[in-house]
Amino acid sequence: MLNRQTKALYFALTGPFMRLNGFLFRHFRAPRKPGVKVHLGPGRKHYLQGWINVDANMFSGICDVWADLRNPLPFPDATVEAMYSHHVIEHLPDLETHFLEAFRCLKPGGIYRVGGPNGDSAIRKFVDQDLEWFSDFPIKRASIGGRFENFIFCRQEHLTILTQSFLEELMLQAGFRNIRRCLPTKESRAPEIFGDCMKKEDETDFSFPHTLILEGEKPGSPR
Repeated sequence: MLNRQTKALYFALTGPFMRLNGFLFRHFRAPRKPGVKVHLGPGRKHYLQGWINVDANMFSGICDVWADLRNPLPFPDATVEAMYSHHVIEHLPDLETHFLEAFRCLKPGGIYRVGGPNGDSAIRKFVDQDLEWFSDFPIKRASIGGRFENFIFCRQEHLTILTQSFLEELMLQAGFRNIRRCLPTKESRAPEIFGDCMKKEDETDFSFPHTLILEGEKPGSPR
């Protein structure tokens, strides 16, 4: 994991180029054909074949579009059938704008499947003093409080806590409807679309999953 200073320097140096690349892709290269699927933040291991994978890391990661997800998403209005992000949005500084951008890009009837660290489960396990539910990553901590802090903020890499009610509020404000909570690896309202995504989702505790996943739909004509 890169330290915050190194990441800040990377984004300071590459930010203008990513903004330009995202602009050029959106206006000149983004597909407008049916069935466009977008994966935000594949990183090193979660590249999805058949999807357009967007990431700021083009050096150690794998991506199709090099773009900073803090900027406007590099897709024209109402051109994306499905969007997926997994353990990405907790790193973003402006979730309200992110969900508005996702909503803008989706076609009517399009679905956004979004997942991140499950604050509801973490709070319950902290109250229950269940030390073993938490790992000691990224800092080796022995206390329940230290491990809880690890999970929520991950050495300040995570900028917020994600709970179901919070994400539902943000998605509803952006215009999403029919919002549904899904178990990672197991549930989706559109398994024919998100089946390959679910195969890459790790989970061991389905009573108190470590990842909170919601799917929201942009109102309009059915897919």
